[in-house]
Amino acid sequence: MQLDVGINTVTNARVLDVETATVSEPTTVTINGERVSEVGDHNVSAGSQSFDAEGRIVSPGLIDAHVHVLAATANLGNLGDQSPYYLGAQAARLMGDMLSRGFTTVRDAGGADYGLSAAAQENLFPAPRLFFGGKALSQTGGHADMRGPGTHVMDTHMCCPNIGIVCDGADAVRKAARENLRTGADHVKIMLSGGVASPTDRVDSTQFSDEEIRAAVEEASAANRYVLGHAYTARSVNRGLELGVRSIEHGNLIDQRSVQLLLEKSAFLVPTLVTYERLKQDGAQFGLPEASQAKIDDVLYAGLDALKLATEHNVKIAYGSDLLGGMQPHQSQEFAIRAKVQTSQQVLRSATTTAAELLMRKGELGVVAPGAFADLLILNANPLDDVTALGDPGNAIHSVIKGGRLLR
Repeated sequence: MQLDVGINTVTNARVLDVETATVSEPTTVTINGERVSEVGDHNVSAGSQSFDAEGRIVSPGLIDAHVHVLAATANLGNLGDQSPYYLGAQAARLMGDMLSRGFTTVRDAGGADYGLSAAAQENLFPAPRLFFGGKALSQTGGHADMRGPGTHVMDTHMCCPNIGIVCDGADAVRKAARENLRTGADHVKIMLSGGVASPTDRVDSTQFSDEEIRAAVEEASAANRYVLGHAYTARSVNRGLELGVRSIEHGNLIDQRSVQLLLEKSAFLVPTLVTYERLKQDGAQFGLPEASQAKIDDVLYAGLDALKLATEHNVKIAYGSDLLGGMQPHQSQEFAIRAKVQTSQQVLRSATTTAAELLMRKGELGVVAPGAFADLLILNANPLDDVTALGDPGNAIHSVIKGGRLLR
């Protein structure tokens, strides 16, 4: 698999507009470097590298707003003991697989650093565009504190490939956020509640004090970035939103107040429903510790109801998968799960235009339009008719183009 020579034109393309739910008559998409320069019929210049879509649907590349590219195993506590070179090689493999599934942009929610982002940008290996935040911030005993109850020593070196870093007190949170932002991080992630993969916290716990959360929000805002918050319960979600968190990850147990705050704050919800189904079925096989397996049911069955509630009130919802280890090949199955309560257009928006707005790249990602990155999927069928078809990317996707370069 490689990103081949650049494409200058895509001809006979029926361009999909997700926002208007329309498909054009066969036309030409002209590409200049990494970006689309024109959409419309015109003569193809001699000697240009042209790709004939043969009347197929041409859609914007997909965006997954919650991945973990370093999570080569579901046992996140072991990541810090691995060689960063080994995990970097694993990340290259995992990211290449994401690109082949049509995800031309991904947002890492804990672990990835500037090096991986730069490597993807420079096309050192086939990979989506990577928006990174560095290490997620966790309190002692929080969702990114991977020590078991009998372990007291903690490695706090920023260079080790842990998914997060433990910091207590507003000053420590502020410094950790600044360290991530210093490297060019696109966002700061904090743990607002307990979670499944951590060994010692409860899913229904709240984490960090108000002052600590405010410190992270202030630092991100000062750098013109934003905070995403891991949270399950309404109590933790609402508290984070009230204190300025812009993106809520998971949110399986939200309530009416959560919806009201999401709308008032113009914030985003990033459900990750497929990961709970796969953790239930495959978690033990792929290294999820027994203590974490016992917590899956706390969130598994509520997620679809939360998605339905948010959809009914027009909350901004972005696509996320959050899969770990050997479960990552199921990334595209999130489409079928969401289609149980959302229309095909609503699901597609979550993986294109809404996700692009979340990443603060509206008009550059998630659309096929002049000025946007030439991240394109050549599809065998119209996903507006049945978005679940994208759950089988091998059959749904004919070709992938990222930044004007064809993936082979």
